[in-house]
Amino acid sequence: MRKCLCALAVILVLVGWVVGGSAAASEQILIGISKIVSHPALDAIEKGIQEVVSAKYPHARFDLQNANGEMSTAASIAQKFKAENVTLAVGIATPTAQALVNVLKDRPVVYSAVTDPVGAGLIGSTQKGEKNVTGISDMTPVKAQIELLNRIKPIQTLGHVYASSEANAVSLAAIAKQVCQEMGIKFVETTVSNSAEVKQAVQTIAGRVDGIYISNDNTVVSALAAVTSVANKYKIPVMSADPSSAETTPVLAAWGFDYYKMGKATGRLVIRILEGEKPETIPTIFMTDASDVDLLINLDVADDLGLGFPEDVIVKANTIVEDGQLIKQ
Repeated sequence: MRKCLCALAVILVLVGWVVGGSAAASEQILIGISKIVSHPALDAIEKGIQEVVSAKYPHARFDLQNANGEMSTAASIAQKFKAENVTLAVGIATPTAQALVNVLKDRPVVYSAVTDPVGAGLIGSTQKGEKNVTGISDMTPVKAQIELLNRIKPIQTLGHVYASSEANAVSLAAIAKQVCQEMGIKFVETTVSNSAEVKQAVQTIAGRVDGIYISNDNTVVSALAAVTSVANKYKIPVMSADPSSAETTPVLAAWGFDYYKMGKATGRLVIRILEGEKPETIPTIFMTDASDVDLLINLDVADDLGLGFPEDVIVKANTIVEDGQLIKQ
């Protein structure tokens, strides 16, 4: 009996070491998350990351930072993460990811919602990561989005507002321009340096365009209400690449990623690295499943503009806004 009790005691001590050691390791994890601005899509990514990582490491801590659209602030956040010795840092959107990669050379940096990580200088190839750097791209289906807008209302001149300081926005503007050339649509572009300039930028092109396209440009999406306030006054349909923001802002249609799912995918990537996988061995992850993409259509805006949606588009929509109500399909 005494031998059995001794054996049981040893087992309990060992279990205590394992559990206690696991909890201690979890408590030592500090994840720094830096996003360029706060808007529904980027907030959803942040939420998804925290939920997934916390489920695996309940005692992990998070330092959540918002650069408010300022590159100088993004750089300061990166220095803050370095000073407090974060275990791993996540940059949500291109400018914050760039700032983290420039400063944190000795620990992993995961980028999320970066459209063109190669063009942004984060990695050399999407086929593999760099030393301490890997992540997830949100390259959006620009051509399909513009083609959808053109189906709902034939467009002769498309307006596009984007932030000249965001590498992802510049890349997407070039793609949109090429798509318009292929479709025989005149392309009118204007740039902004911050969200406060968005409304004036839309006003400068409103009289010259019959449609507006907004990419997953964080500066402009954070001021999407300013875009629609002008566009709806001029009876101009707006196609957005961000369904999350479109749930509360009256665009005609929005087709893009489910950023909460992207956040959870980012969280799973963070866990892979925390468990020892080297970032340089991990290729860029692209959200390619049909379930990763959402289509929102706004029947109220369509009525105001005297437009209608093809039946196949209505059937395909994940979310419909009608009579002020959000309907999930």
